[in-house]
Amino acid sequence: MSVREELAKLENELKHCEQCELRRDCIGTCGWFGNPGSPLVFVGEGPGQVEDEYGCPLIGPSGQLLDKALWAAKMTRDRVLTTNVIKCRPKGNRTPDIAEAEYCAKRWLNRELEIIQPKVIVALGGVALHYLGNPEMRITRDRGQWFRTEQGFDCIATYHPAYLLRQYGRQLVAAKWDVFHDLVAARERAEMLSPGYQFMSEAPVQLFKLYKKRV
Repeated sequence: MSVREELAKLENELKHCEQCELRRDCIGTCGWFGNPGSPLVFVGEGPGQVEDEYGCPLIGPSGQLLDKALWAAKMTRDRVLTTNVIKCRPKGNRTPDIAEAEYCAKRWLNRELEIIQPKVIVALGGVALHYLGNPEMRITRDRGQWFRTEQGFDCIATYHPAYLLRQYGRQLVAAKWDVFHDLVAARERAEMLSPGYQFMSEAPVQLFKLYKKRV
């Protein structure tokens, strides 16, 4: 079975998941988007309202900002893969706690990564950093530093685009440059480990043309 076929089978299982209370308060589960053959995977926190409505990870304001950052770093969403630690939107868009992240990710994210076998993972924000690294790590202190995940993947953390949306002035400029350098570092390591792979298409992906509202 190919990687794409294995992911399709996993996605079908995910659609029917009702294993925790988070599923009760959302429209549906939200899986992943991108190229299953990519050596580079981006792991965010979890679906927000727009993601829940469309069933696509990072399609809302945060995702649109991520697309701009990827473009600046010579990548596009169709040539990498984006996913989340948790697959259902928490009620009120609250941040999932460590127990919720552990429960969901061990059932779904770990299996995704086992199938994809990425060369490099980018942890977007604190929730992803805590799960892929450890709960003692801090995004403001440990972003830009390489570490190995429990499954043995090379990982680097950077700010979640939602964090950038809350910044302004000099803090915003500095944070944007930090993210840019982290993304370039991730792409360069993935290029080194997968020579010849193309990380960028001719134009950014228009996700709202590919997905329709589920409500």
